[in-house]
Amino acid sequence: MERTLLLNASYQPLKAISWRKAVTLYFLGKVEILEEYEREIRSVSLSMKLPAVIRLLRNSRWYKGRVKFSRETVFQRDSYTCQYCHKLFPSNKLTCDHVIPRSHGGETTWNNIVTACLSCNTRKGNKRLEQVGVSLRKLPVEPDWLHFMQTSLSTANDHPAWQIYLPQSQK
Repeated sequence: MERTLLLNASYQPLKAISWRKAVTLYFLGKVEILEEYEREIRSVSLSMKLPAVIRLLRNSRWYKGRVKFSRETVFQRDSYTCQYCHKLFPSNKLTCDHVIPRSHGGETTWNNIVTACLSCNTRKGNKRLEQVGVSLRKLPVEPDWLHFMQTSLSTANDHPAWQIYLPQSQK
């Protein structure tokens, strides 16, 4: 299913939305269509190509604040890479691990959870990093919402035209 890249009025990427939502925003006069897919949709009196990239005509409060904490967002933050062995894995071969185990007072927060492969998580178990002799690839931090959204959008290959609207460092 095609998704549409939503930009704010200053061409900054905000998020990917469904093409249905994009068409609704277009007919409400809230966006302009910048890029289109080849696929067309038709009604009794109208035919139009699906929007690939749209831009808000006025800046809106699309900022959502903090990134929702979940397994998937932790995996995205860590680029689906085990933070102990530094190898890339599919999400079904990954788990979340507490850097400081809960039994040692560790909490379930952005700053204490990292992505780990199943074997590294089993090897680490209920121990601290220094007890196992492993080091983290990078320190876990709460991701900035805008950077997180742009990073997750940059991995999408929905339409080649998206790439010109995404940050250069993320290509």
